[in-house]
Formats: sequence, structure tokens, C-alpha cells
Amino acid sequence: MFDWLITNAKIVDGSGGEPFRGDVAVADGKIAAVGKLSGAAAVQSLEAGGKTLTPGFVDIHRHGDAALFRPDYGKAELTQGITTAVNGNCGLSLAPAAGEYAEELLRYLTPITGAPPARRFGTVGEYLREAEGTPLRLNTGIMVGGGTLRANVTGFAEGELTGEQYRRLHALLEGALADGALGVSLGLGYAPECFYTTDQLVRALEPLRDSGRVVTVHMRQEGDGVTRALAEMIEVARALRTPMEISHLKAIGRRNWRRAVPRMLEMIRRARDEGLDVTCDVYPYTAGSTQLMHVLPPEFQSGGTEALTAQLRDEGAREVMRARMEVGTDFENISLLVGFENIQATGLMRPENRQFEGWPISDIANLRDVSPYDALFDLLAAEHCQTSMIDFITTEEDIAAILREPFSCVISDAIYPSAGLLHPRVCGMTAHLLEHFVREESILTLPQAVRKLTRLPADRLGLNGKGRIKAGADADLLLFDPDRVCECATYSNPMQLSQGMDWVFVGGVPAISQGELTQARTGRVLRNT
Repeated sequence: MFDWLITNAKIVDGSGGEPFRGDVAVADGKIAAVGKLSGAAAVQSLEAGGKTLTPGFVDIHRHGDAALFRPDYGKAELTQGITTAVNGNCGLSLAPAAGEYAEELLRYLTPITGAPPARRFGTVGEYLREAEGTPLRLNTGIMVGGGTLRANVTGFAEGELTGEQYRRLHALLEGALADGALGVSLGLGYAPECFYTTDQLVRALEPLRDSGRVVTVHMRQEGDGVTRALAEMIEVARALRTPMEISHLKAIGRRNWRRAVPRMLEMIRRARDEGLDVTCDVYPYTAGSTQLMHVLPPEFQSGGTEALTAQLRDEGAREVMRARMEVGTDFENISLLVGFENIQATGLMRPENRQFEGWPISDIANLRDVSPYDALFDLLAAEHCQTSMIDFITTEEDIAAILREPFSCVISDAIYPSAGLLHPRVCGMTAHLLEHFVREESILTLPQAVRKLTRLPADRLGLNGKGRIKAGADADLLLFDPDRVCECATYSNPMQLSQGMDWVFVGGVPAISQGELTQARTGRVLRNT
């Protein structure tokens, strides 16, 4: 006898193929049978009434490393249909964090992951064991961050590693993969990985050569130098002969819109024709969100957040920063590319600054009657660089072009600062994709969108059993009416849960039943074996 029998569903199985009518039986957390199952017996039956049944959505790029230990974690994800989330992206994983640089590393991560839990995780294994001891609403896995690994070895110092430091780095990398990390993420736009040359990066990743382990990368630049940055990562993929996923592909700045993305998509196609396993993903919003200090020239991040705070209080250093930001094109110069009016300060902790939550830097400058540079520097110094931003950086036409590629999947890149305005993608990414890019704009068909949210990302990270409706697969399932899926989150009110998911199963157990969250905690920790 089956645990559940879902009948008369319009099945979109994750393959990208056309929907078909059928039934799905669930037993022991797995899909037991798919087809016409009339006469089958089950403990509980669910008449779908022709609604759409899909695999649970898989978001392989979130930053919920610390958030998953919060009591409410999972509500924002499940209500938009996400049943599996992978954290530790952009080189910025919460583990491992051990040794003399651990506290500085955790301070650096705070605007992305939020305040870390009281316990420090010296290894990925310790982190995963703590997660396994935490009742989880959804499945979770972690990438090990290349920036985190380097910070464990040499902090936020510039310069090439010594031979002994490379050996320590390699040991940490191999240990993290042995512990179950799903792959390695890179954040070449962030310290300390921005201090690698291409050759040094290849040397740092040497244990991955011919390994088949996926590398995901936030590239060195996403603005004026984005095509050069992609060429660098194709070179790294060629050198290591291991899969490469370009994270949140985009072109920042109006002068790059509709120009750089077509070139990059062609570069990826040529690399794939050559036999390289290079793919990409995209978030379906024109705004991003990350650390506010990311707008500064990267060399000033050497030494960590407290060293940067000291420089932000030094008039000489501020003059150098401003001069670099006014004309610099050799780094991701966001203020020059999009303007201070498109950079909003978020996650402000100081009482005197909270009035500016969600304000563009240009408006803060006008109120204080100072230049936007001084407003930025003052704010970062007061917050000890522990603050975030939402920046409006790309165009929807580029997003649509990336979505149309068969090798692109869809992610949220959701960050989880402890306070302040979040990006609406935390609560609404998948609903936004289905509502806007499928239903309103017809950029994707429903089967194409479901594939990009299920089987494609699951297969990319080797999440066997996820992202498909077939016998033997994990029973992570969604039942909904695509015409009723609605993103409720906005930039001004981002913590509104999405609507439209009637049933969400995690491991064969309803996490949402008739549109309401249940008390089920059947999520599992996923390890690469």
C-alpha cells in the first residue's frame, strides 16, 4: 500500500517535455510509481483536479548558511515551491572557519549570511552534522567557498600564497569535499580571492583537476570587464578539465546592456562545442544584493573589515578611493556603472543610520549635504562595513536572453542579513519567474521553466533523485495552478510570502497542505558522496 496517491494531475516532470495526465504514488519518501494507477491503494489520496504536478524546485545558489539555524527558516522557500536549497556560494561559505583568521572571516560574511550561530564550524563536516541535528523544513546542501578556504590560510592578505600555504589550502579543500560539500564556489569579485592571478587560481584549485567536481564562480568582473572575466574562467575550466558553472551571469551598466551578454552566450556555446562542461545560471531580477563594501576598489579590502574601516576614516585613503571610483574600469566599479541613485543601503545596524534603510546613497548624500562618496564612506565606517545593499544593475532583455539558452538554470542568489530590507528574491524568485517570464512575457514555456528550476540544477550538482518525477526519485513534489502563482514580495515590503502552492511535499510528507504550512520537518542534509 502506498503512503500517498495523487490522481488526475497534469504532470510536468522536469525534463522539459510536454505535460501529460497521470497519477503519482508515493511510498517511504520516494516516488513509487507514475502512470495510470486506477485501483491502487494508499493510506491517503489526493485528487489533483487537473492541477499541475512538478518536482520540488531546486535553488542551487542561496546564502542561507547561517539562516537555516533560524526557527522560521524554510517558510519563505517552501511557499514559492523550493524544496532544496544549496548554500555556501560566491566563495563565501560559513565553514570551515578555524584558526587565527576565523573571527575576521565571520565578520566579512555577516552582510551576506547574517550573524553566524554561536557555534563556530571548524570543518564542513561539523557544519553538516549541526544541520543534521536541526529540524529542517527543506533539503539543504553546501558548497565550500574558495574565499573561505583562502581566508582560513592567510586571512585577507594580498599576494601569492607560499608553497606551504597552498598545501594547507589543498588539504582544507579536499577535507571539505570528503565531508560532503557539493562542490567548490568561487567569489573572484570578493576578497580574498580577488587577489589571485589566473595561474594562482588554477594552482589553488589543483585538487579538482579531472575530478568531475563542479566549480561555481562569481566572476572577477560583471561590468566593463565581464567578457574578459568569462574568458578567464573558460581558461580555468580548460586547465582543470572539471565542470564550470558561471554564477548569476549578467552585464552591469547601461553601456554594457544588450552587448556583453550576447557575446558571453556565444563564448559559452563555443566552449561547449569544444567539449568543455561550461554552463551558467541567472536570477530573474534587474537588481542584485550583496555587501555594500563591494562598491569599493578591491585592493582596499586587504586586511579585512576592520582594516577597511580604518581606511574609511582616513582622509588620505578616502581621496585615493574616490579617485579610483570616479574613473576606474579595472574592477567592478558599480557606482560608476549605474550611479549612486541605483545603490540602496540595507541591513543598517546603528540606530542613527536606520532611518536610511532602503535609501539610495545619493539621497543620503543630499540629506547630509555631502558628496555621495563621503556619504558612502561615512556610512560604511560607522557600520564597520557590516551592511548590505540592493543595486539596480541589469536589464530585463539580457535576463530574457540568458533564460532562453538551454544550458542556463535559474537561481535566487538570496542573501540573509540579520536585519533590514531583504531583496524580494528571498521570498519570491520562483513565483516571479512563473508569473512574469512564463505567464506574462512568454519568454519560457511552463515545461522549460520547470526544467530550469528542477532537473537542470539538480543534475548540475549531482543531486541524484532530485528534480524529476519518475519512479525511484525523491518525493519532493509541488501541486499548484500556474495561473494562481503570485509573487507578493516587493522591494519596499520584501518579506511577503508567495502564494499559489496548494501542496508541497518534502520527502513524501506535506510541508504545505491545502495552501497552509504544516509542522513537518522532513528536510534532509545532502552530501556529495
